[in-house]
Amino acid sequence: MRKVTAGLFCSVDGVVEDPFLWQFDSFDEELGAGMGEMMGRIDAGLLGRVGYQQWADYWPNAERDNDFAGFINPLPKFVASRTLAGDLEWENSRLIEGPLEDFVAGLKDSDGGEIGVFSSISLVRQLLFAGLLDTLMLIVHPVIAGSGRRLFNDGDPLTRLVLQESQETSKGNMILSYGLRGD
Repeated sequence: MRKVTAGLFCSVDGVVEDPFLWQFDSFDEELGAGMGEMMGRIDAGLLGRVGYQQWADYWPNAERDNDFAGFINPLPKFVASRTLAGDLEWENSRLIEGPLEDFVAGLKDSDGGEIGVFSSISLVRQLLFAGLLDTLMLIVHPVIAGSGRRLFNDGDPLTRLVLQESQETSKGNMILSYGLRGD
């Protein structure tokens, strides 16, 4: 069975929205190596509509020698959207048909490597609370963002996690990988 993995940059105060505004000065070699390792395991991606539209405007035109562009552009991408219709323009992208949970469960049962969840806070939340997210990687940067969307909200269901792995980087980032606790 394939695993579904989401990795989010996070501030100490829990902000995960627009990390490019606050994470640039703490990105280090260990973090880059960890990202490269994760990309090496992923052979399909899930995106929400907003993330898809933002990335589809940028990554197809990024320089091809950019490591992430070389990874994300040819990757099969599945897009969850209630408003997009028809064929998607970004190479190897297609809309998810039917209920998201059913599609992801079927994808997990297919052959292949890990399935990455990219650029979608709501998609990560939906898969986590549906029990379909195998690994939640939070890359906590040593910064207080002060404002922005957080991954978790008041009123979210009690959800127990188990720490799978942790690493501190030279610039004080914490890479924390969690899975759902099975009890």
